[in-house]
Amino acid sequence: MIKVGIVGATGYGGRELLRLLCAHPQVTVTAAASTSVSGDALADELPAFAKLIDLEFETFDATSLAARCDVVFVGVPGKASMAPVAALHEAGVCVIDIGPDFRLQDLALFQKYYGVEHIAPELVQKAVYGFPAWYRDALRQAEIIAVPGCYPVSMLTPLRPLTDAPVSGVPIVIDSISGISGAGKSLSQAFHFPEMNENLKAYKIGVHQHIPEVEQELLNRFTIQFTPHVGPLTRGILTTITLRPETLFDPAPYYACYADEPFIRVLGAGKTPDINQVRASNFCDFGWVCDERTGNIVMVSAIDNLMGGTAGMAVQCMNIRFGLEENTGLKWAGMAP
Repeated sequence: MIKVGIVGATGYGGRELLRLLCAHPQVTVTAAASTSVSGDALADELPAFAKLIDLEFETFDATSLAARCDVVFVGVPGKASMAPVAALHEAGVCVIDIGPDFRLQDLALFQKYYGVEHIAPELVQKAVYGFPAWYRDALRQAEIIAVPGCYPVSMLTPLRPLTDAPVSGVPIVIDSISGISGAGKSLSQAFHFPEMNENLKAYKIGVHQHIPEVEQELLNRFTIQFTPHVGPLTRGILTTITLRPETLFDPAPYYACYADEPFIRVLGAGKTPDINQVRASNFCDFGWVCDERTGNIVMVSAIDNLMGGTAGMAVQCMNIRFGLEENTGLKWAGMAP
């Protein structure tokens, strides 16, 4: 059994991790750390886990966690995981960070988009980007795993195989709609029910922090014009990608690389997914339309932002790292209705 600890289990991403881990047949959750509710019973703070996980939240102590765990997941807000990840790595335990702090290799871009200087730059080069389809071999030996952002998963899955395709230099236009849970658990007026009910809005146009992450993982061969939106749904991301090829081509052959991927479903030409197909699952579904009138290729992808975009992919990375079948504990179809 893999002994697992989790830091920051009270947020939406951490809670989703707990939901998966407590049902994982090869995992024992041995510790949960939280600065806000240290000393409280986990089931008191998260009643859904009563009779499933019998633990108290504890104060973060990297040495103690490393002594009791084979792997520790860190699920704290962006810019807050640098210190705990560094401490856990120093203590000698494998770390899987579901936040953004170790994704960007260019530290100048990290400072530009996140507004802080990285305090553990020497560890950024050690971190393996947790996109199994492209980094599976590196994940098997990783000491630090940086799970991708949810928006990037929805973009990179269709786009990464096209880095050698005849795509023009015109920026790729990407529009994504995310459920409100993507904003995290912290309260704010912008995501208050009266503000979001029957509403849809764009934000951070051209300056979203996931832009450099996506361009990095597209090998800096493409420039993207990304506009995120938030809508009145709890979970899920629907992403529409419009790319301009040099000449119109069939993308299908480029996706042969995904034939054996357990959680990527290539729907094909003329087929596009709904969020309902992937909700509460680890799948990314996508399809496309080749528009002969405009000469563009329009692609649509769907993921669950808390599963395929966060917790599910983190568990998939853990499975790879510890030599388990990749889909262990993740065989969930989309939940509908």
